[in-house]
Amino acid sequence: METTILRIEDVAAQAAEIAAAGAILRGGGLVAFPTETVYGLGANGLDAAACAEIYRAKGRPSDNPLILHAADRAMVDRAAREVTPLAEKLFAAFAPGPITLILPKRAEVPPSVTGGLDTVGVRLPESDIARALIRAAGVPIAAPSANLSGRPSPTTAAAVAADLLGRVPLILDGGACRFGLESTIVDCTGDRAVILRPGAITRDMIAAVAGAADFDPAIEKQDAAPRAPGMKYTHYAPKAPLTVLTGERAHLAAAFRREVEKRQDAGETVGLVVSAEMRAALHDLVPPTLMAIYGAQGDLVAMAAHLYEALRYFDDKAVDALLGEGVAPEGLGVAIMNRLEKASGGRRIEA
Repeated sequence: METTILRIEDVAAQAAEIAAAGAILRGGGLVAFPTETVYGLGANGLDAAACAEIYRAKGRPSDNPLILHAADRAMVDRAAREVTPLAEKLFAAFAPGPITLILPKRAEVPPSVTGGLDTVGVRLPESDIARALIRAAGVPIAAPSANLSGRPSPTTAAAVAADLLGRVPLILDGGACRFGLESTIVDCTGDRAVILRPGAITRDMIAAVAGAADFDPAIEKQDAAPRAPGMKYTHYAPKAPLTVLTGERAHLAAAFRREVEKRQDAGETVGLVVSAEMRAALHDLVPPTLMAIYGAQGDLVAMAAHLYEALRYFDDKAVDALLGEGVAPEGLGVAIMNRLEKASGGRRIEA
């Protein structure tokens, strides 16, 4: 299959190109497109056969549910049988934006979207390109991240192409994604908000609107069974095995130095996914070409936006192992650490 990569600079001026992309979706085809979180691989969310193509293209397990993307609040009702009072509050506060709400599904939503569950995740993306594409398609778009299953999610069209070139007919290039981490997923089927996947909309933000918010135990305990089936799989993993170092900043540089030296003495080539401050502390141990900087310490917004880019940086580098710098699991740091834990398979060293 030949893949076309189409740069979208101006949604209004390129309405014809977006309309053509919408026609591909209506016809059962796939289109990769940007959102404010990561790039998504889209199909007609009400077409079981089209959604099955997403699983094929990604190599995605069939019990890993897809999220439906709606253009506006009215389109949510085409996917959800009921929008609970809790969900209405969260939609009003955070949508369009990086939040997905779990709701009872309508019968029209095929099992290939929900992984056989009677609930469906729905979100209203903030991205102008994403909303224009959904309107052009005229249906909710089912879209997981536009990468091979298990790989770091793509935040640029080039990253999509690295995984899916030849697997999808069209990639819409809208530049780099704003947030860089997938949406926060919140179960709204009960009276109390339960966060199944952390993201840019934090627990404190949700609790301020909903009155309270809980984490699914699997977010904080690696051995807990996740309530969202897709969360049980390895995600975001770079090609080289990653180990995450965490702890007080005052001790972290020394811990990195010990681990790097130990691995180098064993003959390993080590790559680092670290802050700008850690790069400066370790500049004499590791050459610049083997360091990927994903932000300054404390700048969690930058770290979230550049995490996947930093993990993918080493795809074409001859490294035996990666060491990543963790952050405090507070606020947005919870989402960053969740992705690092998944990417590393739980390999962690505490400084």
